[in-house]
Amino acid sequence: MDFRSVSFRRYWLVTVASACVLGTPLLATSEVAFQYEAPAIEPEAASGYEEKTGWATERFAVAAANPLATDAGYQVLKAGGSAVDAAIAVQMVLTLVEPQSSGIGGGAFLMHYDGSGVKAYDGRETAPRAASESLFLNGGGEPLEFMEAAASGLSVGVPGTVRMLEMAHENHGKLPWAELFAPAITLAEEGFEVSPRLHTSLAAEERLRDDPLASEFYYTEEGEPLPEGHRLQNPALAEILREIAENGSKALHTGPIAEDLVQRVQGHSSRPGAISLEDMATYVAKARDPLCTDWQAYRVCGFPPPSSGHLTIIQILGIMEHLPDLEEPLEEDRPGTEWLHRFLEASRLAFADRNKFIADPDFVSPPGGSWNSMLDEDYLAERAELVGEQSMGPDGAQAGNPGEVETAWAVQPIQPEYGTSHISIVDEEGNAVAMTTTIESAFGSRIMADGGTGLPGGYLLNNELTDFSFRPLDSDGSPIANRVEAGKRPRSSMSPTLVFDRESDELIASLGSPGGAAIIHYTAKALVAMLDWGLDAQEALDLPHAITLGGPAYLEEGRFPAEVIETLNELGHEASERELTSGLQAIQRTEEGFFGGADPRREGVVMGD
Repeated sequence: MDFRSVSFRRYWLVTVASACVLGTPLLATSEVAFQYEAPAIEPEAASGYEEKTGWATERFAVAAANPLATDAGYQVLKAGGSAVDAAIAVQMVLTLVEPQSSGIGGGAFLMHYDGSGVKAYDGRETAPRAASESLFLNGGGEPLEFMEAAASGLSVGVPGTVRMLEMAHENHGKLPWAELFAPAITLAEEGFEVSPRLHTSLAAEERLRDDPLASEFYYTEEGEPLPEGHRLQNPALAEILREIAENGSKALHTGPIAEDLVQRVQGHSSRPGAISLEDMATYVAKARDPLCTDWQAYRVCGFPPPSSGHLTIIQILGIMEHLPDLEEPLEEDRPGTEWLHRFLEASRLAFADRNKFIADPDFVSPPGGSWNSMLDEDYLAERAELVGEQSMGPDGAQAGNPGEVETAWAVQPIQPEYGTSHISIVDEEGNAVAMTTTIESAFGSRIMADGGTGLPGGYLLNNELTDFSFRPLDSDGSPIANRVEAGKRPRSSMSPTLVFDRESDELIASLGSPGGAAIIHYTAKALVAMLDWGLDAQEALDLPHAITLGGPAYLEEGRFPAEVIETLNELGHEASERELTSGLQAIQRTEEGFFGGADPRREGVVMGD
């Protein structure tokens, strides 16, 4: 189905006298209000590769990972809402229709442009006060297996998405907070069709069935995942969202909903966690200064630590800028072998620095007193000299010395990172959002909470604390910067990005992706493709992927000729194929307005007028 040509029935702006939304009066009769009507659409296929041609709009655009979520944001923008208003509506619908990736039980980073400046809003989860650096060590002092830690109460961090969105709305919202929950509440009450991607995720998941609420809600009595097209209602989530709509973030962080969350974490059957009611009540979202870096003719603005995204992306791009120009970086409409070699080598060097230096800035000082020391031109030129004709190979790249540090941090071992969803929005006034949101791995901690409602359904809790290093020290006893500490925010790879023209300061693009640590590679390559190679947003997102976290290299399965992999292996990359399921969303400015792209590997679409 081509969602650009679907005719939706909607009510946009209406004058109301006695109409009610969420059980409370709307506005006076002289004012207008947003009303939502659920569209009759079905998400696209979730697996494989679905060709998309991109979407051109003139006045505004919204890109999200599920058509129902995109449509909710579109309706908000159509009703005169701001980019932040639309992001709130999108996120609440994603909690319902894409529960495996993000939701009110997780965290998010939001980049916002208001026409004159950029602000970074931090809704990253935090470790409970009772957490210690031995959180993920067994009785013998060795790290737990990843899934043993993830699918447990130990992994659940204090959620921050709702409180962060509330902060952003106070600063940039136009429509009333409560009205923005209407799409998700409506769909939760009336039901939505289980998408192919949700069905596939449920079928592949092994630990979600261990949770009584989730097992009963997402699986049949025979233990089979709900089929594609099954109409699923979520009355518990509808009630929870209604409470948050009426009472703000305090409804989630205090009272019965918070008490239910704490009980489910502390009462986990095998590995209980330590979140307390005090942890929930005292969570603080933060407004941070973004990191904005000049690259070519552009100024690229991304999220500062605790995200490692912007620093690592710009290190990769900066190192490559100091290498000799390539006449033909593309071969047959895909990244060429020489470009891939350079990209992978630059990634090895950048990830070596990432694994040593980057962590929550409230706990770790940056090298040389500034995170920009890692992006210094002389330092990146020095790192580029390490890129040769042969690969450094797995584990061959070592961290550099971008600046003096008070503590000699140890290098964090590589461990899994998963999950996430991305939202890009530009409203009619030119305000822009790039927001990446997560509960970490698919279905988070595999703990479902119904908010104490006793109704079917609910929302999933994150496993974000597994983004900390399981080991607090290296073999020499040196501390790892990203170790678990009470109240600390785990390092993230989320990379919501806004791009501007360096001369005019005009907004050029909003983009980002899910994908764990590979978010960094996906976003970096999309930036190169759009800004350096001149591809449009959809063409950039269509390109095949290649990544390395410092170890072996992985190329997207079935997207490169065998000789490319053979050549990379001859160069020492230890390359092989695997599925690399990104979920990129991008909106770029054009002479006519905007052009949006949605990742062909997922269900996302772009909508706008």
